[in-house]
Amino acid sequence: MVGVEPVSESHNKGRQSPTSNLALRVVSAAVLAPLALLTAFLGGWPFAVFWAIAALFVLWEWIELVADGSHRLMFSWCAGVIVAAGFFAWLGRPVVGSLMVGLAMLGAAIFAPSQRRLWVTLGVGYAGAMLLAPMFLRGDNTYGFASILVLFAVVWSTDVFGYFAGRAIGGPRLLPAVSPKKTWSGAIVGAAAAMLIAAYVASLFEHSNVVAILIIAFVLSALAQMGDLFESWVKRQFGAKDSGQLIPGHGGVMDRLDGFWAAAVAGCLIGMVRGGFDGPARGLLLW
Repeated sequence: MVGVEPVSESHNKGRQSPTSNLALRVVSAAVLAPLALLTAFLGGWPFAVFWAIAALFVLWEWIELVADGSHRLMFSWCAGVIVAAGFFAWLGRPVVGSLMVGLAMLGAAIFAPSQRRLWVTLGVGYAGAMLLAPMFLRGDNTYGFASILVLFAVVWSTDVFGYFAGRAIGGPRLLPAVSPKKTWSGAIVGAAAAMLIAAYVASLFEHSNVVAILIIAFVLSALAQMGDLFESWVKRQFGAKDSGQLIPGHGGVMDRLDGFWAAAVAGCLIGMVRGGFDGPARGLLLW
């Protein structure tokens, strides 16, 4: 979804040519990226609804992956509490929203099958963070929109430039045991592009400390790539190639948001360390 991410390896071997698969990815991104930008611009309830829907799809795909689809009661409980967490975050009560995600994780630990309890509980926390991290950042009326645009710039630049650089340059694989198509050349070029584009986007909002933004963008780009690799590793633990098939040419929602999840959570935590619950966007951007 938000992660335009042609970087991720194709999981439809034998079904589509690389060219047709890339075309599907471009078309899907052309639809979803403007929607993500629009809701980020609007903020408020449209932004909350957008990310709540994304988080619920991620939760569904995670539970399908690690515990199959027979646990409807568990999903319903966790989904309801995560939506409630988003509602409290929208009301400007981030602490209550965070506690609600903890409550959802507790419910997962109770209802999940014993052999999958840890996996399901982690997935609930993963989905809850997917919802709350961007909402906390966007909640700042002055710097929230800018912080989300910087995140988009980092993740999308990393994915797009990394993909094409990896194909053009090639070279040693980044982590072949987890994701055999990702290369060091793609990772380095993607991070460099993310730094430059994020610095440009931040400059549009008069955030003048360019060095700080470049460093932040590098850190977030590296973590976004680690988030991508982590999701690939999780899928490999359960013998899956995609988390789902919702987005043509892309796979599941979780496949598209793995990098954004990591960058958003890290950006939110950095912002909170410096700006507290009341100003994570300010803490992330102003140095």
